[in-house]
Amino acid sequence: MSTADQSAFGVYVHWPFCLSKCPYCDFNSHVRHTPPDEERYVRAFAAEIATTAARTGQRTVTSIFMGGGTPSLMKPQTVGAILDTIGKHWSVAPDVEVTLEANPTSVEATRFRGYRAAGVNRVSLGVQALDDASLKALGRLHTAQEALDAVAIARAAFDRYSFDLIYARPGQTPEEWSRELKRAISEAAEHLSLYQLTIEPETPFETLHRAGKLVIPNDDSARTLYDVTQEICSAAGLPSYEISNHARPGAECRHNLVYWRGHEYAGVGPGAHGRLDIDGERHAISTDKRPEAWLMRVETDGHGVMVDDRLSSVERADEYLLMGLRLAEGIDPERYRAFVGRSLDPARIALLRDEGAIEIGADGRLRVTQAGFPLLDAVVADLAA
Repeated sequence: MSTADQSAFGVYVHWPFCLSKCPYCDFNSHVRHTPPDEERYVRAFAAEIATTAARTGQRTVTSIFMGGGTPSLMKPQTVGAILDTIGKHWSVAPDVEVTLEANPTSVEATRFRGYRAAGVNRVSLGVQALDDASLKALGRLHTAQEALDAVAIARAAFDRYSFDLIYARPGQTPEEWSRELKRAISEAAEHLSLYQLTIEPETPFETLHRAGKLVIPNDDSARTLYDVTQEICSAAGLPSYEISNHARPGAECRHNLVYWRGHEYAGVGPGAHGRLDIDGERHAISTDKRPEAWLMRVETDGHGVMVDDRLSSVERADEYLLMGLRLAEGIDPERYRAFVGRSLDPARIALLRDEGAIEIGADGRLRVTQAGFPLLDAVVADLAA
């Protein structure tokens, strides 16, 4: 790991509003019948950024990620104002990665040019599927053609762009997914995020699933679809660098690597999370999820923080395992030992190696194998026990 990577510092900005709530989504997103007062939110973001920066002291921001919700519902001048505030309170690396999530329904060429002028240099599009029937079933408001048009707009406006697809959808066959994935790769420049559909608690999909009205592929079928994904992406030069993310070498999302490598990041906005090192301790921080409540808290207190927990050495080590083993590069066992004061159990490592779930590279890093990735949760739980 380079010195520059060791000092990676990200800023996550959460814009919580969407045009509609997707039935599979458990993110902190909200639908409002009247547009939010963007100028008021800009002032609140500025206040929370200032308060957070006062706690962190000097940092050099290496990545900024605007997620949601649907950040592309923001006006370009709103995005620009938030980025200007970040630059006012922290140093910003010359090669900072600035990503904005966008939905195909909110993509316009003029708006994208505005984001580019504001300082965004990478976009991530929530395409989710490339056929209209699946998009309708997923509750998406765009068509497949609108999604492809949005990708073309992104390609014209930005050097770096990515888009998401959801697979293991009801009734999806390996042949259908193979065709769809190959089409997606033909449209992707450098990065794809490919997520298996999961049934999240307290979502409309969970209600349908419990009632037997939504049937997703069983474990064996989902594993086949996963294997198809790995095979096709690897052959196309887009290997997985994280369990659900694929990129050409060097094109990985630098901001997400901040999370998975266990570095510091500030979270601002309603329902944002952060991990900050303050006075030698790692703090796990989260803000009020409710947009209007967050707004009032910030206007009163200068921040919307609801949770600020100091992580113990064991908690920090477990988090390093949980996040780091998602990566193809794996973890450094010595870094784990430095957190918790003891090594990972050699007997457990040996057992998992014998089962083909993990491997130790020549560089000493511990990695989950391709065969082990579908069992990642179990592997992490075993190592952490």
